[in-house]
Amino acid sequence: MTERTRVQRHPERGVYVRETIDAILDEALICHVGFVVDGQPYVIPMIQARAGDVVYLHGSTASRLVRTLANGVDVCVTATLLDGIVLARSVYNHSMNYRSAVVLGRARPVVDPEEKLAALETIVEHMVPGRWSDARLPDRKELKATTVLALALDEASAKIRTGPPKEWDEDLDLPIWAGVIPLSLVSGAAETDASVPSGVPRPPYAP
Repeated sequence: MTERTRVQRHPERGVYVRETIDAILDEALICHVGFVVDGQPYVIPMIQARAGDVVYLHGSTASRLVRTLANGVDVCVTATLLDGIVLARSVYNHSMNYRSAVVLGRARPVVDPEEKLAALETIVEHMVPGRWSDARLPDRKELKATTVLALALDEASAKIRTGPPKEWDEDLDLPIWAGVIPLSLVSGAAETDASVPSGVPRPPYAP
């Protein structure tokens, strides 16, 4: 925990254990990357994947976002998992159950070819385990057109809310339903692309 990662609002929800932070990053398929360019703040959604003590991000070498981050600007990466809508008797006390992780620091461009390829494998396998060995791997031109960034997990924290609504005592006798509506991310039935040749089986990770 650092002063920058210390949870200020509802500090009792702050978690600074790496295992908890890692678990959130490993479950989240998307993150939001915040940074400032020429005094203007930006927040961009990106795919992320953790490997050991770093979070990997990737994008086109032509992307302003990627070029900016590669230059070593301060960055904030946030991943959030929404677990439920919390409905209290009063609108004021409505909330959400969630798990979020925040990583602060400066990303470095991955220049070692082996690490770059391994990072891309980590990202693909994070999205769909088993896909890397099924798909065509990137060629030299595609690797050149892709920038991979690594952000160390040196400065990170988590914030978690669980449980029922927090009610005012005077509201408890109101004849109003209160409780939690659980939420989860569930995949639907896979849709085969029309150009896939007949006879190509659907892989087990695309039910």
